[in-house]
Amino acid sequence: MNQHTVAASTPTVIIVNPGGELYRRYCLELAASAYPVAVITPAPLTWEAPYVVDHEVADVHSPQSLRDAARALALRNHVGGVFTWDEYALVPTAQIAEDLGLPGNSPAAAAACRDKATSRSLMAASTVPSARFAAVTAFHEAATAATEIGYPVVLKPASHAASIGVIRVDSSEELAAAWKFTMAGASEQGPEGTGVLVEEYLSGPEISVECVTYQGHTQAVALTHKTLAFAPLFEEIGHTVTAQDPLMKTVAPIAAHAVRALGVTDGVQHVEMRLTHTGPAIIEVNGRIGGDHIGKLVLLATGIDLPRAAADVAVGRRPDLTPTRNSAAAITILYPPATGTLATRQLPSSVEHGTPWLHQTGWFKAVGDAVAVPPEGDLDDARIGFAIVTGATGEDTRVRAAELLTHAEINVRAVQAQARAAQDVRVPAPHHVTACVS
Repeated sequence: MNQHTVAASTPTVIIVNPGGELYRRYCLELAASAYPVAVITPAPLTWEAPYVVDHEVADVHSPQSLRDAARALALRNHVGGVFTWDEYALVPTAQIAEDLGLPGNSPAAAAACRDKATSRSLMAASTVPSARFAAVTAFHEAATAATEIGYPVVLKPASHAASIGVIRVDSSEELAAAWKFTMAGASEQGPEGTGVLVEEYLSGPEISVECVTYQGHTQAVALTHKTLAFAPLFEEIGHTVTAQDPLMKTVAPIAAHAVRALGVTDGVQHVEMRLTHTGPAIIEVNGRIGGDHIGKLVLLATGIDLPRAAADVAVGRRPDLTPTRNSAAAITILYPPATGTLATRQLPSSVEHGTPWLHQTGWFKAVGDAVAVPPEGDLDDARIGFAIVTGATGEDTRVRAAELLTHAEINVRAVQAQARAAQDVRVPAPHHVTACVS
């Protein structure tokens, strides 16, 4: 049963594949505080149970299975909307909304967000500042495209997420190893796009603009500054959100322009861009709430509830996007100092329980688990944990996150990395890893 009390007349919202507890529990909890929630999951309920009124188990990799599950839920509930924060479920979710006659993006708009080649083409046609690109399926095509675009370039799978398979290539001598790395990631990408993109490298700080679109009108509500590591990869190891960020006036119109160019009419968008020397340029438009607790950072910094807004838009209600806070919040992700077996992972009790600005910690890995440094490891085996801190300003949170990292005790029993598709790609550890290797 849903632990929250909502009006009996309130329509039920279907959430497709709510995902893992550590990353997405806050999203489900906030949505369920306003609406009865039914979920479609790949397995029987576990952590989701206290927040839902109904559920169906489905193969989340099968659009037809998801659509059948949604129909079953609609027969038992007064369903008013459907949405997802799962990148790979965007198109099936749009199809479900279409099937049930509910508000939402068209399947074509959802597919445009998923397929990076389509995104680039639509943005170019609408003169949205972006990167030059070529869609390729073979190494010789990539080599030709890279020469024409000019090094450095970026290789990325056409329809993946979480920076999987994304790498910067600085010269033709590096292209073969980078191609091998990207193709390994592309082999597991979603069905909406195929092959690899070769893109112009956009140099400059990376940000994302968190947007809410209701019936075709997009409002930027927050700006996230990102910390990247493990170059030439693009691993995101931290995010900072500050209320009333002065950059918002510059980047908000560009983010809204990109959202319109893809035909997106509804929902929450996580719009990534780089601040280049010629101005902001779009990396991609993600048609859902950002990962890594970005929605929680927005809530802590501004008071704006993105999961609630997504649920409101899903049922055709105008969301309340009035800021109620004026502060800052940041997340830092903890990585291992080496590939091996995790021997220690903790924060001293005096820090974890006695620091008022430490909002939350979480651990993805337990002692004894195998861990791997990128590119040997991806999100599943590289990340050990996270910490969320708050402050009056973005600088406050950055200082506090750095202080917290000095207290983190992460020890790894190192082992020699096994041969992998990505072994020829060499990357340094992030600057914040100071833990010991034993």
